[in-house]
Amino acid sequence: MTKIWNESGFVGDDPWIVETEEVKAQDGQKAILDLDAFVARAEESNDVGLGVLIKPADDVERLRPFIDRVGLVAVSFPAFNDGRGFSHASLLRTRLNYAGELRAVGDVLIDQVPLMLRTGFDSFAVTNETAIRRLSQNRLPGIDEHYQPAAKAAPAGEGYSWRRRAAV
Repeated sequence: MTKIWNESGFVGDDPWIVETEEVKAQDGQKAILDLDAFVARAEESNDVGLGVLIKPADDVERLRPFIDRVGLVAVSFPAFNDGRGFSHASLLRTRLNYAGELRAVGDVLIDQVPLMLRTGFDSFAVTNETAIRRLSQNRLPGIDEHYQPAAKAAPAGEGYSWRRRAAV
């Protein structure tokens, strides 16, 4: 069972549905289209609030002309060891200035959630039982020190939370 989580907790009635050949959005639901279908629909219409699914090999730059019309970007993590979604999130937030909801879908594990939050993800489609249990208990793993700046500033403030120093 998939549950949608954000920093406020689990979401009860999420309207977004990732469309496939077998699954289509029904009344009261919003479709998340793959990138090719999204671009085709955006070019043919003036629809706003559309959802788009970004897969690891997709080029997020294709969203640039339509970024102000996107209601949700779902970034696919087909396997826990495929980190291209982190790069997609970073590019969406920093280069394309996407300010809407950014959702991680697929193999979302509890250890990755704090890092996903730092790269700009707002919500998570979670199926992993351990992740669901820990999120329901509000038990996120902590990361006290960060070397890289991120879309979401570290609690210590903007920029680098800490830096390695050369021995003097």
